[in-house]
Amino acid sequence: MDIHYPAIIEPQEPYGLLVTFPDLPDTFTEGATLDEALFNAAEVLTAMLGWKLDNNQPIPLPSLLAPKQYPIAPDARTQAALLVRLTRGERSLADIARALETSWPAAKRLEDPHHWPSLKQLEKAAQVLGKRLVLSFEG
Repeated sequence: MDIHYPAIIEPQEPYGLLVTFPDLPDTFTEGATLDEALFNAAEVLTAMLGWKLDNNQPIPLPSLLAPKQYPIAPDARTQAALLVRLTRGERSLADIARALETSWPAAKRLEDPHHWPSLKQLEKAAQVLGKRLVLSFEG
């Protein structure tokens, strides 16, 4: 699963660019240049998804990218936490902890956007969830 939310970037009066996310209507930012707007978009997306994870709020899946939209990804920690949460689905954290042969708090940290899980932890979690961990570098 690839976590990139589509963003709409449009000119804002009197200057600058406004960034909005169709899937997250309460998430927006701006920038003076396109580079600044894209950087700020990743920051605000990370913050909003982190807040939703912290507060156990529903998180919509990203919609398909439409023409003239930009794909924006949250930071790696938030993306890892979100992937575990979405992949876990209705399985309880207690069930995941048992399958991982770890404690409930350790399993809970996998869904914490402020925690840096190790690759070993993510790989084991993916295996327990019937998935495979895949890494990539993007430009």
